[in-house]
Amino acid sequence: MIAIIDCCGSNFASIQYAFERLGQSCLLTHDKDAISRANYVILPGVGHAKSSMKALKSHALDAFIPTLKQPVLGICLGMQLLYSHSEEGDTKCLDIIQGKVRSFSAHNSKESVPHMGWNTLTNIAEVNLLQGLEQTKHLYFVHSYYADITEDCMAECDYILPFAAMVQKRNFYGMQFHPEKSGTVGETLLRNFINEGKK
Repeated sequence: MIAIIDCCGSNFASIQYAFERLGQSCLLTHDKDAISRANYVILPGVGHAKSSMKALKSHALDAFIPTLKQPVLGICLGMQLLYSHSEEGDTKCLDIIQGKVRSFSAHNSKESVPHMGWNTLTNIAEVNLLQGLEQTKHLYFVHSYYADITEDCMAECDYILPFAAMVQKRNFYGMQFHPEKSGTVGETLLRNFINEGKK
């Protein structure tokens, strides 16, 4: 069973459908007992960091999520919430990954913000989660804020500047792009995530 935490954003249906295509059953919930019993937990996100953290706090999930032991995957904003702090709304996040989430707009680049569309990854680590991922393959991004590259970064992307595209710390994983909207490449990564939990 996969628990999709329903406090952050609106992309629940597409994530649920992507996992169901891989033979996984999903439950949309903010109940701590249900989350504890799940084999996997997804922290999705399409929205604002401050309002998402407020929603998590309203269910006491801000302190609960970092204690989870099963594989947890943050997607897009969900990945950014794994960090210590976000410039979006000057928000204290979950502090699982020590680093900051920053605004693309602060760089006065000629590139448009948000970073929206298909892009490739660089500096891909040789880990099981990234097995089968070719550096030339494209993934779908939509975000105005980017995460610091830290020692927990497994892959980077370059738009305006290099930023963390995939991270892992212990049983916590993050994907800045949307695997559920990235075709067969995203499906491969979600399957790899499921396989991580079977070890």
